[in-house]
Amino acid sequence: MTPVPCRDSVGMPYEITLELLRDGTPYGMVGERCGWLLARLQRGVEQARQGRGEAGRWPDPDDRFPEEEPGCELFSFRYRTRSGQVGGGELRCQLRTLPVWVPRGEHRGEWRVTRRAFVEAWGAGGVGMRAVLTSAELATFVGVLVEEAEGCLGGRDLARNPVEGAGSAESR
Repeated sequence: MTPVPCRDSVGMPYEITLELLRDGTPYGMVGERCGWLLARLQRGVEQARQGRGEAGRWPDPDDRFPEEEPGCELFSFRYRTRSGQVGGGELRCQLRTLPVWVPRGEHRGEWRVTRRAFVEAWGAGGVGMRAVLTSAELATFVGVLVEEAEGCLGGRDLARNPVEGAGSAESR
């Protein structure tokens, strides 16, 4: 996955789109202008791992995610054409709760409930990949992706929307 800058009418990068790669070969473009959402997810996972909010109910930090509902999506990015048609790839992350049997000696054991992030990427041709991540692994994955995105935007912080330019009284 590679962040690709979105550029305004004068060529300045202002956001990112993600290019999906499999074995070095591109197979989809997703998430136009998704950098801010990824930066927000990064902060949410870090806060959940620290035990803030409802995530603190989970004793293992690897089970702590920003959403509490089983089956919820942490993000879902699709490719959209200018006319709004969907196609060309998808990247999504769904939170799932899984029971795991933990043996404790002969004929004994207990069920332990874990939570994992299922990150799935699908290309336009239907070829997909899946990764099952703990919250620490998701934090690392999204953190590296946000860092790469900020690098391709000239170091601009994706979590902040600058006051200059669009939406202000200032003109170029």
